[in-house]
Amino acid sequence: MLIRRETPADRSTVYAIHSEAFRREPGVTPIEAPLVDELRADGDLLEALSLVAVRGGEVVGHVCCSRARIGEDTTSAVGLGPLGVLPAHQASGVGSALVHAVLGAADALGYGLVVLLGNPAYYARFGFVTASTLSITAPDPAWSKNFQARTLTGYKPTQAGAFEYAPAFSRI
Repeated sequence: MLIRRETPADRSTVYAIHSEAFRREPGVTPIEAPLVDELRADGDLLEALSLVAVRGGEVVGHVCCSRARIGEDTTSAVGLGPLGVLPAHQASGVGSALVHAVLGAADALGYGLVVLLGNPAYYARFGFVTASTLSITAPDPAWSKNFQARTLTGYKPTQAGAFEYAPAFSRI
């Protein structure tokens, strides 16, 4: 499996991946599919942190990070998501490889925190903890147990406060 940066040629495949990975009911496009396009259109998708997984020459997974804010800090944290893998390739290590790769890339780029809304049972294996333990407040109090953060090398304890995703998240 190869993990690489997303290219413009991957965009329709990325949309299809999130459509299939998050489909809840037939004929209804899940919000995660257009979210990536909206983040890109707003200039909030971080190109260096938009990665695809290629297996057998086929793009089978995608993860991205976008600009975020913690308190008044707009440069040290990113929001992870969505993370999607085609159903036929789920539970085969694709998602884990994408998360490891995006965390390593975010760390290398100097970010201090990666924040996400997701299943703690899945993300704990990557070092994510409940964000409130780091004094990071979720945009919605109902998210508290699923709202998580992962510190990176550039983390400083002053990176705390109310978390805010890129505006596209509020529009979905």
